[in-house]
Order: sequence, then structure tokens, then C-alpha cells
Amino acid sequence: MSRARQPPLVTGISPKEGAAWTKVTIRGENLGTGPADLIGLSICGHNCLLTAEWMSASKIVCRVGPAKDDKGEIIVTTKSGGLGTSTVSFKLLRPERIGILDQSAVWVDEMNYYDMRTDRNKGISPLSLRPSNPLGIDLDKGKIPQKDMELTFPGMSGDFTSEKFSATWYLIENHSGSSFEQLKIAASNLKKQATKKNEGSLAYVKGGLSTFFEAQDALAAIHQRLESDGTERVEGSMTQRLENILNRASDTADTLFQEVLGRKDKADSTRNALNVLQRFKFLFNLPLNIERNIQKGDYDVVINDYEKAKSLFGNTEVPVFKKVYAEVETRISALRSLLLEKLLQTPSTLHDQKRYIRYLSDLHASGDPAWLCIYAQHKWILQLMQDCRDEFISGQRVGVGALDPEGDTRPSALGRLGHTASLKRGGSLRTPRPSTWRSETPQQVQFVEKLSDVVIGQLPNFWKLWISYVNGSLFSETGEKSGQVEKSKKNARQRQNDFKKMIEEVTHRLVKLVRGALLPTTLPQSDLSLYGGWENKTELTGAWLTQIMHIVRGCHDALSALEIPNDLLQVIQDLLLELRVHCLMVTLLHTIEDVKRLAEKEDWVVDNEGITSLPSQFEQCVVQMLQSLKEPLEIKSGELNVLQLDQVQDQATELSVSIMKVFISCLEQLSTKSGGDIDTSHISVDLSSPDRFPGVQEGFSPTSEQRLLIILSNCQYLERRTFLNLANHFEKHGFTGTEKITRVSVDAVRQLDRNLFEAYIERRADPIAGSLEPGIYAGYFDWRDCQTPTGVRNYLKEALVNIITVHAEVFTVSKDLVSRVLSRIVESVADEMCRLMQCVSSFSKNGALQARLELCALRDSIAAYLSAESNSSFKLALDALPQLHSGGDKKLLEELLNKFKSSMQLQLTCFQPSCIQPVKR
Repeated sequence: MSRARQPPLVTGISPKEGAAWTKVTIRGENLGTGPADLIGLSICGHNCLLTAEWMSASKIVCRVGPAKDDKGEIIVTTKSGGLGTSTVSFKLLRPERIGILDQSAVWVDEMNYYDMRTDRNKGISPLSLRPSNPLGIDLDKGKIPQKDMELTFPGMSGDFTSEKFSATWYLIENHSGSSFEQLKIAASNLKKQATKKNEGSLAYVKGGLSTFFEAQDALAAIHQRLESDGTERVEGSMTQRLENILNRASDTADTLFQEVLGRKDKADSTRNALNVLQRFKFLFNLPLNIERNIQKGDYDVVINDYEKAKSLFGNTEVPVFKKVYAEVETRISALRSLLLEKLLQTPSTLHDQKRYIRYLSDLHASGDPAWLCIYAQHKWILQLMQDCRDEFISGQRVGVGALDPEGDTRPSALGRLGHTASLKRGGSLRTPRPSTWRSETPQQVQFVEKLSDVVIGQLPNFWKLWISYVNGSLFSETGEKSGQVEKSKKNARQRQNDFKKMIEEVTHRLVKLVRGALLPTTLPQSDLSLYGGWENKTELTGAWLTQIMHIVRGCHDALSALEIPNDLLQVIQDLLLELRVHCLMVTLLHTIEDVKRLAEKEDWVVDNEGITSLPSQFEQCVVQMLQSLKEPLEIKSGELNVLQLDQVQDQATELSVSIMKVFISCLEQLSTKSGGDIDTSHISVDLSSPDRFPGVQEGFSPTSEQRLLIILSNCQYLERRTFLNLANHFEKHGFTGTEKITRVSVDAVRQLDRNLFEAYIERRADPIAGSLEPGIYAGYFDWRDCQTPTGVRNYLKEALVNIITVHAEVFTVSKDLVSRVLSRIVESVADEMCRLMQCVSSFSKNGALQARLELCALRDSIAAYLSAESNSSFKLALDALPQLHSGGDKKLLEELLNKFKSSMQLQLTCFQPSCIQPVKR
């Protein structure tokens, strides 16, 4: 639980004494959290809340009222802290009461001067003569609206000082909850007041009764004397003499007091004029005060003074008051226009917008200022977005720092955006960038990033302004009392569709601008002039598209956090889906181009399995591509899986297959290049690695046959390892066509393997097989007429040496290819020997023995690589020879075979099975 705030404590006031309406500054602690939190302020027992101006939690400025007590405490009451205390006091100075003819060296406030003749106070305001509670019982204000009362009592008033006073209205308004007993007490109070008033008049009559009787006796004596004289108007009579005496007495009195009475009348008129000026100086000074406070920006003070003047003099009939009040209304009208101008000015902060709307509401401005502000902000945001695009298209945003709002001094709307606090966010969607990032980043990426900043910086405040408009929080307590809140809520309900269209227009503008920069083909032709124009800009790679997609995603998330309805943000979701698909396709297409360039990186350096770095580079290239697609393929809340879309799935599969085929095509091109076509400047030898073949020297350039073997080895590695690894990566990243990708890739690499293998066999086997026939018949050798065999002839030894050379060549590249290659070469040689033997029409005894010796020597030497086909060829060749029946021939054959094997033992060692086992990693 949060701890309650401390009650207010007043620790100082300046000045500490003064007359009524003195402006004082109150200091202390916990004096409220804001103007709305201050609910009470009294000085010497007088309520000063009306003139109070809350400055901070430790300072309040107000004016002291005409309190009853001469000295008292300063008590502050707040909503958050309750009733406060004070450690200081204020002394109220009162002017001395001086008679009307008394001289004074200073000006005397005659608002309440004392009349010595009548013993009554004079100059009291008519408002102060009104009893606050004429019935003398507790007030119980009703909740019936003023409008309903006016409809019920047309032409009447609840003001008891009005000529159209209605007692029923007054009772309903002030005593609707009072009981009948209380009303009886009220009637009794009224009777007492009337009796007291009548008794006062009667006492006045009783007090002058003796004087009245004396005057009557004097008149009676005069009347009797006149009757005795017999006439009333006789020259020289008593009546005439009495009249003359009275006239002279009157003239003498007039002569004596005329000057005094004239001075008195003049003093009275002057005093009355000064009294009026003093009593109503608030009104007379108000126009000038309004002007000064407007210049200082103290709009709250102006509004408070205006409300006070309106309540006191709004319905006055006094000409001078009407004239001054009309001037006040003129100044207030100008203030309304000024505030409306400031409200519609852009850029502005949300705080200022709310403040100006509240001021205009308190001043009862015509129309709907809040809606006008919303409309102006909407147009401002749209203009900012369009300006952002126009400036990038025109090339004004080029170079480092071109997008820095701190240094942007252009007078355009977008340039001024750097000076508004509404763009400053608490966090950033992007990670810190190096200083050269601006110059390296494509214009489209910078544009989308800046556009996102504009939307994220402006739309949240725009949305919050609307929410405040809907719930009525834009208005002060005065606005709540005057019905402004309900009126605002009613207007908001009527304009919900209009505001929804505004949000839709902003989101659609955002999407169209991004489409124009990245997906112009998705825009109608009519929109290209407004949102396109990026044809001459750099084509973006998948990495930059991923960055853009990340920015758009962050923009969508920021707007979703504002609780904007999802249907208004669906257009951004649709854009994100298309961006993800576009990013996927562009990445796959660019990967195809990257794979094509891998052939240039082939260094022909093999490891102990005969594999170069090319398959590894290819696998790494594809894996990096899939890793770069992690974010585009990632499925956020409310998003679709792009790989589940049939068209996208088919295109992605086809492009993935193309990547595999392109690499296989690269291998095929490498196999067909001549030595002069190969760029060997970048070839390097890893001498530090034990896995690299030690026979490769610096400047090594493989022959065409070696290239065939190296690529054959790479093809086997692709089929055995690389394609299986890539299939796992494709499945891991959600590709659904993995089976097809693997199947097509394996078929293609197998086809290439067959073609390259046949090409190599053709190059190596044909020369060996072709050399057999000339070697057999060298020196006009004849099977029908030859000497007794003494050993294997040289042609067969040369053939074996050639086979050994092929073995060494293959073994140097890949041990795994030795058996496959030599088996095919042996098949070719065996087939040729079979053909040659079958072509001989007849053999002599020595010729048959020589042929059998050479066939057996060849078969036994390459026995490790005999296949069923080669065995069959040797069998057919031996069957074509005459059988040996003599034991001596058989013995001679065995001795000659052993002699051959002994002499060729070192050469034939490479054909032993133990020497051809591949080294396992």
C-alpha cells in the first residue's frame, strides 16, 4: 500500500500584514500536487480560494479578503493531504473610521464609513445587504438542473431580491430535502424578522411623541390668539410679524450655512465617486490587467478574473459598468482567437494542446476547439509523412547526418519536427549504429526509418488527445459544472466514424509510402506519382529488407500498445506479410547470385578426403541465408506463416532448388575450364593443416583430369553430407518443400557425377586400353610363331605402370574414388584383352603359354579391383586359349608368374587392399 500524503503545512507568508485585497505569497510544504488538488485556502478565517494561484507544492499566491478577524492563521486544504496547519499568522490592517467633515492626511477607504448622525453604516454594497439564508435553516441544495427549473417556472426567478421572485422555485432549489418541521421553524423566523422591523418603526414614533405633543400645544395657542385678534392677515398683526421673523430667520440661516452645505454636497459627490471607484476598481482595472496577463501568458489569472467579473457585472444595467464590461468582453474575444491560433499551431505538445482546449472551454469559445485541434493534428501528420517522402525523392537527404533532427535547420514541416518534444520517445526500436551508418545505408531504409519515427512520434499523442476528448478529461472543474464534459462526450460519439477514418488515412498513407519505396508494383498506377519515384535508387538486399521489416514491425507494435483497434492496423499487417514474402524471395534470388560467384573462390586445395573448401562455402552460404530469414519467417502474434501460403511455398521451393542446381552448374563449369581459364592468383595452400595434401606446392594448377577428380570428390561429399545437412536446416526453418529440394538436388549431382566420371574414365582408360594392341604385336610378334616364354613382355608392364599412375593420381585427390575409378579402368583393360585374345585365329604352344602368362599376370596384379564384368572378360579371354596339358608348361607358367610378381613387387604394392583404405576424419 502507498503511504498517504502529509497534510499541508504553511511555514511563511509575505508580507505578514496588510489591508484587505493585499497580494501575498504563501510558502510551505505539501501545498498540493496541482491546481486541481487545492480545494481550500483561508486567511484570518476568510476564504481566499477564488484568488488563489497554485505555483508549486511549496508556493501559492493569492489576495487577502476582508476578513472579520484582525489576525489569524493561514490554512490550506488539499484533496491529497486534507486540512493543513500553519506556523505563522497574518495581521489584517483596518482603516480608521473618520467622519465626513474630519480632515485626514491620508486617503480613507470609505467603503464602510460610519454616519455619526444616524448611527448606521453607509456605502454597503447592495449584494452585502442580501441575507445569505433568509429562512434561517440549513440549506439543502437540490439536484434539479437549472434548465428544468426555467421550463417549470417560465419568466420567474429563485433570487429573492428579484422582482420576479418565486417562493416555490426558491424552496425547491434550496430546501428540497428540508423536513416540514424545519419549514415551520423557517416560517417562525420570517415572522420574527417582520415583527422586529415593525417594532423598529413604532419605537421611532414613540421616541418623538413628546415633541409632537409640544408642537400641537404651540399650534393650538397660536390658533386661539389668532381667533382673539379676529383676522389672520392684517398688516402689523402678529401673524404677519411672525411670518416676517421666520423669513428673516430662514434667510439668515441660508446665508450662514450655504457655503458649508455647498462644500458638504461637493464633498459628498466626490466621496461617492471615489467610493464607487474604490469599490469597483477590480472592474475598472480589469481590461488593463487582462492585457498584461495575456502578454505574460497567465491565462489562468485572466480566466479567473473574467469569471468573477461576469458573475458580478454580466447582467448589470449601470451604463458605466456596461461600457467597461463590454471592453472586457472585447479583450476576452481577442484572447479566444489567440488561444485558438495557438491550439491549431503545429508542432505542439500534447500538454499544450490540452491546456489551450481547457482555456477555450473555460472562456466558452464557440464551436468545438478540441475537434478542430484533432483535425489540425491529423492534417499535420499526413503532411509530415508526405514531406518525408518528397525530401528523400528530391535528394535533399544525402550524406552523413542528413536525417539528424538536431541539426536540421530547414524551414519545412519535417525540419521543424526536431524542435517538438512530441517526437522524443523513451526508447528506440533500433540498436546503436556506427558513425558511417548514414552514408552506407540505402535511401529506402533511411526513409522507412524516418517515416516510422514520424508515425511513432506523432500518432500516440494524436490518439491520446482523442481519448481525452472522448472521456471529457480535457476540461476543468468549471467546464464540468457548465456541462462541457457531457457536450464533449456527445460530440465524440457523433464523430467516432470521422476519427476512425482519420486513423485509417494515416495508416494507409504509411503503407502506401512504404509500398512506393519497396513494392511499387503493388500500387495502383494512379498512386505511383504520389508515393513512387524510387526507380533510380539502390536495389535492396535481403538484409536491408529485413531491417525495414523490423522497423515496420516495431511501428505496428508501438501502435498496438496504444490499444488502437486491430481492424485499423490490419493494413500494416498486410504490408508486413507482403514485405516478409518479398524479403524471402529477394534473399533467395540474391543467394543464387552469390552461389554463382562461388566458382571464383575455388582454390583446388583438398583435404585428406579429397574435398575442397567449395562445398563448405556453399553450405555456409545457404545456412547464412536461412539464418537471415529467421526474422522474416518468424510468426508474431496475429501474423500468418508465409511458408503455409501455397504460392509462396511453391516459389520458395523452386528458388531453393535453383540454388542447388546453380551450384551444381558451377561445379560443371569448373570441370570444363582449361588450365588457362582458371584464375589461380588466389590459390593458397594450407601448409599448417595435416589434413591438406602435402604434395601440393605453391603455384599449383591442377590438370583437367585432376579437376575432374576433385569435383567428383566434391559431388560425393555433396550427396553424402552437404545436402543432408541443408535439408535439416531447411526443415528447421519451416520450409515445407524440403523433400523435393533434396530429391532434385541429389538427382542433379548424381547426373553430374556420372557425366564427370565417364569423362575421366574416357580420358584415362582409353589410352591404356588403346596401348595394349600395339604393345602386343610390337616387333612383328606372332602368336603362331614365337619362342618359349621367358617372362611378361614390356607392354603389359607399361599398362600396369599406367594403371599405377592413375591410382596415384586418384589416391592423391580422394582415397574414396580409387576403387571406383580403377575398377572401371580394369574393366576396360580386361575387355580389350578379351577382345584381342578372341581375335587371334590360332595359337602355337609357346604362344598360348605366353598369352596365358600375360593374362594371369595382369589379372593377379589388379585382383583387388576386379569386378564381375572384368572377371568375366578375363575368363572369356582364357577360355579362348588352348589348355595346358603338360606339367612342364604349368610349372614354367607358375615360375614365370612368381618371377614377375617378385620383380614388380614394389610397383604392385599400391594395389594391396590395406593401402587403399580411406583415412577417416
